[in-house]
Amino acid sequence: MKEDSRWSVFEHARDAMVICSPEGQILKLNDRAARMFGFERRELIGEKLARVVPQHQRDSQKSAQHAALSQKLGYENVGRGLFGVRKDGSEIPIELRLAELNAAEGALVIGIIRDRSDVLSREALRREAKFEKTIAQLSARFVNLPTDRVDEEVTQGLEIMGQAIDASRVTVGLLDEESGDVMVSHTWAEAGIEAVPKQFVRAMFPWLIERLLGGEAILMPTPEGLPPEAELEKRYMRSMGIAAAIAVPFKTNGKVIGGVSCDSFGGHQPWDELAMSLLQRAADLFANVLARKKADEKLRLAYQQIQSLKEQLEQENSYLREEIKLDHSHHAVVGSSAVMRSALKKAEQVAPTDTTVLILGETGTGKELIARTIHELSGRSKRPMVKTNCAALPATLIESELFGREKGAYTGALAREIGRFELANESTIFLDEIGELPADVQSKLLRVLQEGEFERLGSSKTIKVNVRVVAATSRNLDAMVKEGMFREDLYYRLNVFPIVMPPLRERTEDLPALVWHILHEFSRRMGRKIEGIQSSTMRAFQSYPWPGNVRELRNVIERNLILNTGPIFKAEVPDLEKQPAKEKPRRLEEVEADYLRGVLQSTKWRIRGKGGAAEIIGLKPTTLESRMKKLDLRRPD
Repeated sequence: MKEDSRWSVFEHARDAMVICSPEGQILKLNDRAARMFGFERRELIGEKLARVVPQHQRDSQKSAQHAALSQKLGYENVGRGLFGVRKDGSEIPIELRLAELNAAEGALVIGIIRDRSDVLSREALRREAKFEKTIAQLSARFVNLPTDRVDEEVTQGLEIMGQAIDASRVTVGLLDEESGDVMVSHTWAEAGIEAVPKQFVRAMFPWLIERLLGGEAILMPTPEGLPPEAELEKRYMRSMGIAAAIAVPFKTNGKVIGGVSCDSFGGHQPWDELAMSLLQRAADLFANVLARKKADEKLRLAYQQIQSLKEQLEQENSYLREEIKLDHSHHAVVGSSAVMRSALKKAEQVAPTDTTVLILGETGTGKELIARTIHELSGRSKRPMVKTNCAALPATLIESELFGREKGAYTGALAREIGRFELANESTIFLDEIGELPADVQSKLLRVLQEGEFERLGSSKTIKVNVRVVAATSRNLDAMVKEGMFREDLYYRLNVFPIVMPPLRERTEDLPALVWHILHEFSRRMGRKIEGIQSSTMRAFQSYPWPGNVRELRNVIERNLILNTGPIFKAEVPDLEKQPAKEKPRRLEEVEADYLRGVLQSTKWRIRGKGGAAEIIGLKPTTLESRMKKLDLRRPD
């Protein structure tokens, strides 16, 4: 290349200048260009012009005006908004002009490059002032903002912020604590841009959401610049025509509760740290106002619940006892089927009397609820009903539990203790699973029923009581009488007024009301709102036989309510084939023998002395030896 006047002008020009081949190879550059990029001239001669072009501006869509030239040179456009890269890797904002040059050597390309750092510094100051004005404007909008205006003002605030940083769309997502997903709550988009609908987005943007919830701000200058693990985000940006995106998390009390994202649909967007700072400060404003709205809504809900409970209590207290009817007999008894109404009607009829009642029915049918209904409708309701589960205690202790004991009645009886019958004086005693009573206790119970008197263990003093007895059993007492396992005279004394509780499979018409009643109880306890029940769930409930009756129904509803996430309750009934077979009921002697054998084995069959089996069980050694002989318990050889 010959030196002439043209090259002299080139060398001493005020701008940085390069001359390239049509393929983009640098053939000549002036000293200003070398100094601008921090190279020696010889280091760039022969290199492609792309050597001083940042990666993010290579190999993307070229401007229509200079398509042929810029395609060879590796630039995405020509003019302002470009960057060059120095030898040390730092970037500088530049302005580039390209032109064809016809020289003796053939067609060449001349590039005129200007450093725009000073210009951009002044622009940055103007942008910073503009951003500060934007933050002040947003802050003013959210001061003393009523809860019912928060959503409207947040959406308008998104528009203000979007226009400040030249975004085409701004979106807010809030963390749903129950699911751990992020739900789009507010969106603003300029005309012609589709707004993001309200939906969960973690499955759509897993890479982005994971980092946002981790407290990280993310800048996405181009889809191509995203890492391989952000493939879903990359596809979305391409399919929607998003050229660049930026997202920042927002927190309250140090905890991430959501994030704000901005999208640009208009080509490369030179968002920088200043834009990121504005977005983060605005996000913090949004976080505060949205957190305040959520807290206000919780307080309002709590106030409504308190008011509801207050009204409920006032309503309940307004009822006179003599005006109580069947439909209001007990808040937990739910059912309008013929068999259920028959049982409730019998309870209502017998309640005002002192007649002994025997409630029969399978496990889980609600026998205790009927017992409580009888007590609450009786003249004894001012005192609490006393309950004893006859199957919950060893046979050796049930007598002491029911009738009390004196100090020293047996080893371990260190103080006098009154029994359940004394506690229930002038009230009602509910004897659940009466069929499990040992034979010697059955005779003592018969005396109480006949004469209203008994003696404590270890005492000869007769105690008189006025107790109304309501008993219940899931066993067939009539068959037990025939087998000699239950006293016939006691059976007839208990069976004065029998009430049969129907199993759930015989009153499937009660299921809808019963399911809603249980759902209301559990959802209120869990702080959940259930608006409906899936129809297939109700059909499955009504076709399932419910071997565990209402108790099993409650367990199934509670378990599935924990697993449900939405306002519609869905559940699956248990698989009957996978349920363990019910064990055959064991005789009382078998239960007692197992208990005594376990204690004896733990003491290595030592009966007497400190730490012996008699002391642990609370019996005299002679009494324990007598029980062992009766139950044929022998120390193994």
